[in-house]
Amino acid sequence: MKQFNYVIIGGGCAGLSLAHELEINNKLNDKTLAIIETRKEYKRDKTWSFWKVFDHNFDDCVIKSWNNFTINTSESFHELRNKDFPYQSIDSGKFYKKVNSKLSSNPNVSFFKNLNEINSENSLIFNSVFGGELNKLQLWQHFQGIEIETSKDIFDDDIINLMDFNCDQRNDVHFFYTLPFSKNRALIETTWLSSLADESLQDYDLQLENYIKNNLGIKSYKINFTEKGAIPLFYPIFKNDNKTINIGSAGGMTRLSTGYTFLNIQEHSKYICKNIENIDKIKKFNLGKKYQFLDKVFLRVLKKYPEKMPKIFFNIFNASSKTIIKFLSNKSNIFDDINIISKMPKFTFLRALFY
Repeated sequence: MKQFNYVIIGGGCAGLSLAHELEINNKLNDKTLAIIETRKEYKRDKTWSFWKVFDHNFDDCVIKSWNNFTINTSESFHELRNKDFPYQSIDSGKFYKKVNSKLSSNPNVSFFKNLNEINSENSLIFNSVFGGELNKLQLWQHFQGIEIETSKDIFDDDIINLMDFNCDQRNDVHFFYTLPFSKNRALIETTWLSSLADESLQDYDLQLENYIKNNLGIKSYKINFTEKGAIPLFYPIFKNDNKTINIGSAGGMTRLSTGYTFLNIQEHSKYICKNIENIDKIKKFNLGKKYQFLDKVFLRVLKKYPEKMPKIFFNIFNASSKTIIKFLSNKSNIFDDINIISKMPKFTFLRALFY
């Protein structure tokens, strides 16, 4: 069996982002790469969204950008604006097409269905498959979204609804999320922050149907696209392996309090690419110890007091839009952190330190 210098396990967002970064920086001119991916074909299956706090390689895959966003509960409403950091959505289908087109021109890059098809004994392995032993929190951000199209112009496509908590919470944390791509086309998602054990929360089709009809007042529409997923809000535990570097959610690139992952993956890919010749000698990349600590406390509160979370999320957005975005995107300074923390119920979070 053929040997490869590098092996990427999982040809999804993280795996392909790293492969693309290596390719465009000429790291694969004299090195071989095997990508292990089980899917039969690449097609649009996800929409990855984030605030653009730094430049990335995939502006040509962006469906739309917005400078305005809202958050609301059943009682209160916030509208915020920010021109410095637009909110962007990536079409995964365009992303896959771009990356695979680039990689296909390099004979040193090969795709396989299974790891046992190659000799990886002396390979540097990058793993993006989330696994290992789950920690005790076991919280997930699980969701289903549909892109709908209406015959008439209905949406204000200059503004997104980031979180709408005016919905049935069922003793967990639930909100809807609306991204208008045009005046008659939008992605609408029902999102839960909870354990996956309660299957009663997963009647996503009915949730979306009721929300679109009763909350948005839309009676007639067609569905262009459906996506479904579950983002782990905990870090995986892997056995120590000096040959393997974990990437994507498997490598801790998901911000646990938000689920945002895409830009973290891009930053991690650049870090690996820059240091790949000395990868065994450099410091492990992470999102920052302070965010790991703050997210741990935040998720303790979420698990203990889910009924308080709509108000807690809403109060966080009392800060300036720039402060909020920098904090949620791992780019905040100490003054931003203090500002955000000051919006949270102090006694509740202090108690969470000792759970």
